Amino acid sequence: MTNIPTDLLRTLVAVVDLRSFTKAAASLGVTQPAVSAQIKRLQFLLGGELFDRSSQGISLTPQGEMVVSYARRLLSINDQIVHLGEAGPRPELVIRVGTPSDFIASILPNILARFRERWPDVRFIVRTDFHDSLLRDLRSGEVDLYVGLSMSQPPDARHSWAEEVVWVRGAASQLDIDRPVPLVSHGERSVYHRLAVTALKAAGLEWEDVFTGPSMNSLNGAVAAGLGVMAVTRRRANDVGMLIWDDAPLPKLPDLYSGIYVREGGARAAYEQLADEIAEAISAARPGARKIVGVADKALKTDSAA
Repeated sequence: MTNIPTDLLRTLVAVVDLRSFTKAAASLGVTQPAVSAQIKRLQFLLGGELFDRSSQGISLTPQGEMVVSYARRLLSINDQIVHLGEAGPRPELVIRVGTPSDFIASILPNILARFRERWPDVRFIVRTDFHDSLLRDLRSGEVDLYVGLSMSQPPDARHSWAEEVVWVRGAASQLDIDRPVPLVSHGERSVYHRLAVTALKAAGLEWEDVFTGPSMNSLNGAVAAGLGVMAVTRRRANDVGMLIWDDAPLPKLPDLYSGIYVREGGARAAYEQLADEIAEAISAARPGARKIVGVADKALKTDSAA
């Protein structure tokens, strides 16, 4: 019976998790040719292709997906056995994640939980705040990974998407064009508020902040009650059943951009892996969002061409 060395399985999992032969080599402390050689050896031992060569980037064949699934389980058991023989506590890796309060709130906890299943020595600290504060903290090294929104396409995001923004209103809402537009939002620091105000200013319209709330639930209630109008992505409006005002006598709103940013330094390989897993979950949860080529996508294209 053929025995599969665990180092070959670990290399395979690293390539899949990091979606890059180059990053897998860096994380394992070997060269990229060494990674390629290990993958070829593994494929020889298994008698089949693990990667789909006809697709761009890192894509597994059906056999490859099955092998990766078994490899994770074998490596987990292997690592647990190794831990039994280690003296003293293992050093803990802390990853600080920043995100606006309602952004990806429904999917982030599950992503972090799954990540910890494979990396039990990782601890997360999650902070919620506005975009400007979190992005500043990322630059200063106080946040390791930031997932959030911006009004312009983020040039240095590892992953980014563009989403359509629309006006929403209550069923009985009426808009008097001779009076300031009543706005419902998170407040002046909110990206949605800035997007709406910028569009209204450009159209020469006045506005008034009639309801400022801390959560989307409170804002949804204010809009449904007819207190004012709100700028929100079409996806979110559809998700919560809000009334989209496509023919509103208001200026068309530009796209809003969401991005995943990773700080320089620290345990960057771990940050990038977590960022990639969050990106996959966002893409699956937001089929209407338009994916934009980011830092990770450019790296994958480079690896594919190598």
